Amino acid sequence: MDHLQSAIDQILAVSTAVRYVALYREGKLTSRQRSEVSDASASESDRYEELFVNPTLLTLVRQRGNLDCGGAQFVLVRYGNFYQLVLDLHDGHVSVCLELASNPLDHADAIRAICESDHQQ
Repeated sequence: MDHLQSAIDQILAVSTAVRYVALYREGKLTSRQRSEVSDASASESDRYEELFVNPTLLTLVRQRGNLDCGGAQFVLVRYGNFYQLVLDLHDGHVSVCLELASNPLDHADAIRAICESDHQQ
């Protein structure tokens, strides 16, 4: 099994609140959405979000964070139907969509740990 797919499986297992996971590492985008998700965004718009929007947001936040804030770890967006947690990785990013009833910050460390252990394999 592809190591990116394995990491996605592990992130989906973190919580039933995880709706969607995208890993963009070393220029390769891999994503998956749970089949039972309601009010999901279109897969084509998700693709553009992962290729253009999220990397741009992370770059802006990282540059500001590195200036005098001690760095930046992630960006959290609250859309109307879900949260989008985007964690900066040294070789890309991981983007995780979570249900509104959840607290995305409760899962950020576990998601980062999965991505870090996945990269070491």
